[in-house]
Amino acid sequence: MIQRVIWGVVCSLSVVVMGTLGYRWLEDYTWLESIYMTIITVTTVGFGEVRPLSSTGRIFTMVLMLSGVGTILYLLTTLTQLVVEGKLRELMGRRSLERAIRSLKDHYIVCGYGRIGALVTEMVREAGREVVVIDNNEEVTRRLDGEGIHYVLGSATEDESLLAAGVERAQGLIATVSSDADNVYIVLTAKDMRPDIFIIARATEPGSERKLKHAGADKVVSPYFIGARRIAQTVIRPSVADFIDLTFHSTTAQPLRMEELTVGAQAELAGVSLKDSGIRQKLDLIVLAVKKADGNMHFNPPASTVVEVGDTLIAMGPGSSMSKLAKILGDRQV
Repeated sequence: MIQRVIWGVVCSLSVVVMGTLGYRWLEDYTWLESIYMTIITVTTVGFGEVRPLSSTGRIFTMVLMLSGVGTILYLLTTLTQLVVEGKLRELMGRRSLERAIRSLKDHYIVCGYGRIGALVTEMVREAGREVVVIDNNEEVTRRLDGEGIHYVLGSATEDESLLAAGVERAQGLIATVSSDADNVYIVLTAKDMRPDIFIIARATEPGSERKLKHAGADKVVSPYFIGARRIAQTVIRPSVADFIDLTFHSTTAQPLRMEELTVGAQAELAGVSLKDSGIRQKLDLIVLAVKKADGNMHFNPPASTVVEVGDTLIAMGPGSSMSKLAKILGDRQV
């Protein structure tokens, strides 16, 4: 399509050049008169002849008019088609994106695609979860489109944006915009639309955590506080920090993972004690804690602990074994 536009421009300029040279040579017009006569002939404005034309000049003008009008029409048609196709592609792409988002379930909504939001999105996607980003910056959404990430162009504080992102079907929402006030409003809006949705909110100012909790956020995270604590831990307990890095940033060479696995209704191990489950003996996994359905957390559970439907096991070990345990427990998130 671009080549056709270039071809149309070249042909149009060629007609203007030939027309100018023709009037200059046949009618002895000045250069300005030649260009002027060519332009009004090609564009069919019809202001009249600069000076009376000879018979040869009139024949030349007719030929110039036919070729010029055809060339200009070709160029205008090509440009119109380019614009229409671009708008059509954009419309089709937007509808395709909306259909894809409507088909999502148990996904995560990230509100704000700044430095924190971008890293959160990357990590959640690396874990195999679907993500929909809400951002009001068109440049950001164009980048998301190029990276194949689902997005909604708009403000996360508006009901329409949250609905478009599928808040009624989402597993959770992460509010990462830089303004604490906006995060509070996002939490309030999301909880009003769906009271049971799990929400993690970013807090920048020290006093914002209480407000975000009061607004309905399930978890509040301060990147600055966590970053400072992480630096301090690395200085004070470097080996512990290395171990945490190992479990959360697993590689092929050291495939150690830490995961939380929920016991499903059809789990083979439901009603079986940890001692008889084979989790340690067969899968080489360590159960660090068991979170019961009522929210109570039991650290370093004894071997006699019975695994029940709805429990969440905090386990650590090889990634391949973790995937096997997830299948046994009926947890599809891993």
